[in-house]
Amino acid sequence: MADTKAALATPTDLNRNDVKSVADALNSALADCFTLYLKTKNFHWHVSGPHFRDYHLMLDDQATQILGVTDAIAERVRKTGNTTLRSIGDIARRQTISDNDAEFVSPEAMLAELRDDNLKLVESFRTVKEASEAAGDNATSGIVDEWTDQAEERAWFLFEASRKG
Repeated sequence: MADTKAALATPTDLNRNDVKSVADALNSALADCFTLYLKTKNFHWHVSGPHFRDYHLMLDDQATQILGVTDAIAERVRKTGNTTLRSIGDIARRQTISDNDAEFVSPEAMLAELRDDNLKLVESFRTVKEASEAAGDNATSGIVDEWTDQAEERAWFLFEASRKG
């Protein structure tokens, strides 16, 4: 049987010990992205009320954007010669964003919770940024800026959509 570590040894000029901390930060952010994706879809499916259509469409757009980031994060982990998440259990062990299994959540509470969760994801991305800069991983440091901007924009939209006019 072949050594699985050798089979996954991706060529990189980055110091393996330095990028291990980057991979750990990326995997934590990835777990949060999957958690936020599923929560956003949950709220998309269960939103109700007079703003149903607007919220339903906005949450679907946001979920699509979040899911799109997951592959880029996982591929970045692999490009640095590390391994990424493998299961729902792995996500559960690493996530910092809480699940919401409530039977009913008001639309206002949904928007507020997702706003706060997107801001928590921004914190995760800032941790990735710090780790990548410390490791001299310019590619990760550069790409995480776009993910941060997207999460900040989602938080802003959720905030504005929830304001009372």
